[in-house]
Amino acid sequence: MQKKIYLAHTANEKKEVHSLYDHLINTAYIATGFAFNKDMEEILKVAGLLHDLGKYQDEFQNYLLKGGRRGSVPHAKWGAMLARKLSDMSKDKGYQELSFCIDGHHAGIPDYSKWDKEHTYIPDDDIETKSKLKDLLRTFLDETQLEQKDLLINESNIKSLNDHENELLTRYIFSALTDADWLDTESHFDSEKSKSRSKIEFNPDLLIEKLDNFFMTMEKDGEINKLRNNVRNFAVSKAKDPGGFFTLNLPTGLGKTYTSVFWALHHAKANNLKRIIIVLPFISIIDQTAQILKERFGEEIVLEHHSNFTVEENDENEYNPRKLACENWDYPIIITTTVQFFESLFSNKSSKCRKLHNIAESVVIFDEVQSLPKEVVLPSLTMLMSFQKLLKTSFLFCTATLPAFRKRDDFDGIDHMTSLVENPENLFKITKRVEYQVLNNFQNVDVDSLFDSVLETKKSVLVILNTKKDTLLLFNRLQQTAVEWDKVYHLSTNMCPDHRKKIIKSIRKDLMEKNKIIISSTQLIEAGVDFDFPVVFRALAPLESIIQSAGRCNREGKLNEPGKVFLFQFEGNGMPDKTYRACADHAKNLISEDINLLYEYDFFEEYYRQILSLYVNADKKGINDERKKWNFKTVNDLYSIIDNPTEAVFIKDYNTESISLYKSIEYKPFLSRADFRKIQNYSVNVYSYFLQKNFGWFLEMENGLKIWNAPYSNETGISLNPEEDVDWNV
Repeated sequence: MQKKIYLAHTANEKKEVHSLYDHLINTAYIATGFAFNKDMEEILKVAGLLHDLGKYQDEFQNYLLKGGRRGSVPHAKWGAMLARKLSDMSKDKGYQELSFCIDGHHAGIPDYSKWDKEHTYIPDDDIETKSKLKDLLRTFLDETQLEQKDLLINESNIKSLNDHENELLTRYIFSALTDADWLDTESHFDSEKSKSRSKIEFNPDLLIEKLDNFFMTMEKDGEINKLRNNVRNFAVSKAKDPGGFFTLNLPTGLGKTYTSVFWALHHAKANNLKRIIIVLPFISIIDQTAQILKERFGEEIVLEHHSNFTVEENDENEYNPRKLACENWDYPIIITTTVQFFESLFSNKSSKCRKLHNIAESVVIFDEVQSLPKEVVLPSLTMLMSFQKLLKTSFLFCTATLPAFRKRDDFDGIDHMTSLVENPENLFKITKRVEYQVLNNFQNVDVDSLFDSVLETKKSVLVILNTKKDTLLLFNRLQQTAVEWDKVYHLSTNMCPDHRKKIIKSIRKDLMEKNKIIISSTQLIEAGVDFDFPVVFRALAPLESIIQSAGRCNREGKLNEPGKVFLFQFEGNGMPDKTYRACADHAKNLISEDINLLYEYDFFEEYYRQILSLYVNADKKGINDERKKWNFKTVNDLYSIIDNPTEAVFIKDYNTESISLYKSIEYKPFLSRADFRKIQNYSVNVYSYFLQKNFGWFLEMENGLKIWNAPYSNETGISLNPEEDVDWNV
């Protein structure tokens, strides 16, 4: 009698079947390859073997052969039920982690109550379910030639974990399982795609050599260059330290990017780590960092992953290795955003969590980590601390404004952080490049008074305001009468990314050619945009924004005198939100008492500590408590870097490229990821209230894309008041 072949999936285009036996064995094999120790190999092996146990059901086999509604024959719950039963029998909690992961490997990890009451609980009187589970296990053991003892796991290193670490372990198992499941399924349905996945080796020795060769070509004379070399050498002297938390607290302009990456390469080599992940606060500064590293290491080594990501060459090629690597971060060097990184850590969805196991055993560099919303600081740090202890990941915080992340009586932060900077206090003192001044004693300054103060400088000036409305107001005033300047620029997120990039490029050119210019900008310019102005005006803001703004003034220290940073309170005192206002007001009070505090290197850390103590609940949403309760879906819903989500509006008439793109997607019923990535470059993200207020100026296509159907200014972007601005020159 011919042995029955159980199927895992339908046949592929070549009419080849995918046997359930092969799928379970291969998934287990791939998953164990992700393990960070021997005990974890056993856990991941069992996860792979049991995850599709429910596909042994006759109903599921009929569904694959004859078709039916997707999801009409649930299969994930059966492996989850068995894992829970093994947990109850052995009293080993490790099976409970497996049960959650198997239960959620398609729909996402559920909350505890769903898992407990709806998905895996079998009442004592439910003889039918118990019998069916027993039959499925027998069929599985018969086909795989395994015994039940082969499903035993050693969880000696799990029992000592605290609640948060146990919850993270579940996320790790889930990530490894789902990635292994997807990779094996992909090899069946699309072998060409599977073979196209990157196998690029992370070779720290080679990358260190490339940076060493580059440093040999750099100018060594001058005080700043000597300081950069000293800073880099001291940081590398700490690279052999065991994994943990590190800080790189440097004044602006001392080579933070190169120093952090050079240290990370040496640290990865010394600790046998697998990759480097660079986390940046804004999409707008990723291009700059990525370009620097691609020039040093080669295009094939660096992966950018963010919402605007496009693969430069062959964008339509779904087999592009870098595009595929965005799914699971299997790449030597990854550059991503704070949003992408943290929301992946706290997600319960397989598509986002799939990369989590590749963050393990890595070096993660956070640039300007103080930009993390203060309401999620504590759960974010708790997750990182669990990650560091359990998954052998090292974290480096790079910033000129080091936040108060250390553990103290009123804050359960990080116990120990190693500084990679020798005598930072002296370093900040000798690199002092600016002089702070307050306009009108922080009394309101109207647009005319601000204009007069700008005019008096007779130099190139950068003015940074807190709202797009104020930025546009000043720009219009400057345009009317700033005749002594060669150009007046506007920068805000009312301009699409392509527009902003072109303006930034034009500003850099003008500064290089020493043209006299003025910029009216929102705070988007503060981090990572390496402008160098002799004078900066900054509207009252949180201290981190003030210091970041000052980093655009006399950046290279080439002026004969300190650059001038003027702080002021703009009329109306517009602010983005309540937390921003509270932080700005606190900064104002401290600066008003003693403006010299701004020159102290550790002033920001004390300010940040006070903010968390006085104004902000560092875990406002109770995320840490929900993690302890194993409420994965609730945590996913609660954790957000951006609390006020925006919606992209496509500017189809921006330029010839956007018009061409519009024509290519106009009649598409559905838009692909590649389409959305291209669209992002010509889109402006707006809040829901803006959509409601200007409802008549949008067209919504059948595929859901919103089109801006009003003028778009080649100077200021999308209009705040289309009714008044219909005569714009576009």
